Amino acid sequence: MKKKKFNWNYILVAPALLISVCIIFIPGIMTFVFSFTDWNGLSPEINFIGFENFLELFDDHVFFRAIRNNVIWALLFITIPVCIGMLAAMLLLTRKKTRSIYQVAFLIPYVLAPSVNAMLWMNVIFSPVSGVISLFRNMGFDIGSPLASMETAIYGCAAVDIWHYWSYLTVIYLAALRQTPTDQVEAARVEGCNGWQLFRYIYLPNIWSTVSLMFVMIVIGSFTSFDYVKLMTNGGPAHASEVLGTYAYTFAFSNMQVGKAAAVGMFISIFGLIAAIVYTKLSRKEEMR
Repeated sequence: MKKKKFNWNYILVAPALLISVCIIFIPGIMTFVFSFTDWNGLSPEINFIGFENFLELFDDHVFFRAIRNNVIWALLFITIPVCIGMLAAMLLLTRKKTRSIYQVAFLIPYVLAPSVNAMLWMNVIFSPVSGVISLFRNMGFDIGSPLASMETAIYGCAAVDIWHYWSYLTVIYLAALRQTPTDQVEAARVEGCNGWQLFRYIYLPNIWSTVSLMFVMIVIGSFTSFDYVKLMTNGGPAHASEVLGTYAYTFAFSNMQVGKAAAVGMFISIFGLIAAIVYTKLSRKEEMR
């Protein structure tokens, strides 16, 4: 009877599995448990209060405003930066000699720290004293900083994040476009396809897996957005730009209500899980074709 050979794959997978368990799985379980408690983050006493945290969230209008803002953020990000990034990638596809220079230039906002980007926009663009806004005011236009208005604060924060993010999508889409078989592209050109037809029938089907993956990543990132809102408005004015990330942060570190912050975190996870399930179903449909 032959002895079974030891499978070294388990050893190779073990470090990644251990990291995932320690950093993702265990904190996830702890967040789920804390969402049913009134723990303040410091006290050794942890009292289970059932669904009280969730019921209080449903009675809080700020919670629903935060969800609304996250949905707005997601809709903005799956349209504007995706279109800009795809257009830029298609244009760079024909720039073989200067492509690398453009990519480096485009990626500068992405590699800068969010605090630097926020400071630049708040002082160079949005400032009513020394920014572009002040220039328009001096020209007679009655406009103010979008960050100071309840109607436009969330859009002002999203504009900065879009400016920071679209170049990353450009690089991802360009890498995918370059993998398109050249024989398909040449055959389409021989048949007389114009630029739009070439993109619609040749490039897009070949990069659809990348597009759908980035779609899910954008949706997940939209519901975990935090940094630019925190840096530029802190959720204001009057919670007009509040998102779930800043909402949970306020509970955890300002109000010392870690249990309620964990409950908000559970909703963030649910939205991300829905996006992941949608992506999985789309991937299975692609494999069955």
